Amino acid sequence: MSVWLALRLWQECSRTRREAAKVPFRMVSSPDAVSPPVAVSTTVRRSMAGLLIGAAVLVVAYWVAWFAHRSLVASETSVPYIQFENAFPAADGWLALCLGAGAYCLLTCRRAALFWLLAGGGAGLYLFGMDVLYDLEHGVWGKGGNGLVELAINALTLALSLGVLRWTWTHRVALSGP
Repeated sequence: MSVWLALRLWQECSRTRREAAKVPFRMVSSPDAVSPPVAVSTTVRRSMAGLLIGAAVLVVAYWVAWFAHRSLVASETSVPYIQFENAFPAADGWLALCLGAGAYCLLTCRRAALFWLLAGGGAGLYLFGMDVLYDLEHGVWGKGGNGLVELAINALTLALSLGVLRWTWTHRVALSGP
């Protein structure tokens, strides 16, 4: 495949401009050349910001519940599980910060929204991966109602992270524009 691509690129570069315009395969140098930026409306920005703030509030609520009344969210009481969960507040704090900053930048139409949204989506996927791996290795999902809460948290984390990344990537040109 890479040999084919290299040959194709060489052929494309060796053509004159007029010949290259006739060929459907063309290299482009920027996302702007693919499609013009579509402005993100105020309503859409507010909706996405609301979603981000809601997710950040859920993260904070989880940790308040964890430290105030652990039995509400803990799927088990073993020492290794508690040690594992206690390793997450800083990473979840980073996630909440990214989501909050992304919401703020969307509401104020700042270009930094692109960074914060990509960072937040990536942080969510990373946390999803860490949490799911532990849960699968230790059978956490099958441990009663709180195991189902853990499964719901994992599913929600994956869905929101992928949703934020997809939305951000779709609107990247408008978010990074003037």
